[in-house]
Amino acid sequence: MTTTTDVSAAFFARHLAETPVIGIFRGLDPRATVELCHRAWEFGVDLVEIPIQSDAALPSLEAAVDAARQQGRHVGAGTVTTERRLRAAHELGAAFTVAPGLHPPVVAASGELGLPHLPGVATATDIAAAEAAGLTWVKAFPAGQLGPGWITAQRAPFPDVHFVATGGVGPDNAADFLRAGCSAVAIGSALADPEALPRLRAAVRATP
Repeated sequence: MTTTTDVSAAFFARHLAETPVIGIFRGLDPRATVELCHRAWEFGVDLVEIPIQSDAALPSLEAAVDAARQQGRHVGAGTVTTERRLRAAHELGAAFTVAPGLHPPVVAASGELGLPHLPGVATATDIAAAEAAGLTWVKAFPAGQLGPGWITAQRAPFPDVHFVATGGVGPDNAADFLRAGCSAVAIGSALADPEALPRLRAAVRATP
C-alpha cells in the first residue's frame, strides 16, 4: 500500500532531481510573487515555496499556484506551522507544504490530505522524530547557522534522510551544502538577481 510518506519522498525526489533548488519568495504582493516565480522557472527551478506566515500572504500563494498551473510547475506553501494553515494552503491548490520545524498536527493532517510535507530540523533529535514519522525529506534550518559540516555529520547516522538546506543559502555557499550531502538547497533573493544567477548555476553544476 502506498503511504503519504511514500508520496512525499517520491514527490521531492522527482521534482528536485534535475535542478536541486527550491525558490522561496516571501512577503511580496501577488504580482511581484508571480514575476519571481517566472524567473525561477526560466532558471529551471520546478518547485517554488510561498511562505504564508499570515493570512495576508494567501493572495500571493493563490496567484503563484494559478501561474504554476499554466506553466506545468509546482508551488507550495511555507511556514505551515498549524493545521489551519495547512488546510488553507491545500484549499488554494498548494502542491506541497514546508515548515520551519516538526509540527505533529501538521504532519498528521498532511497525511490525511495526501499532501507532500517538508518539515524543518535543526538537531539529531528532530531528524530522528521526522524519520520516525516516516518523513525522509527534511529542511535543514537555519542552514546558514548550522553550516555544511552539520550536514555531513548528520548524514552519517541518518543515511536515508535527504536534506534541503534552507536559510542563509545563496550562490556563494550553495555548492558547499550540496557537496556536504544536501539533496537540494532553497534560494530566495539570488533568483531575483540577474548577476547572481550565473554563480548559482555554476554552484549547482559543480556538484553531482
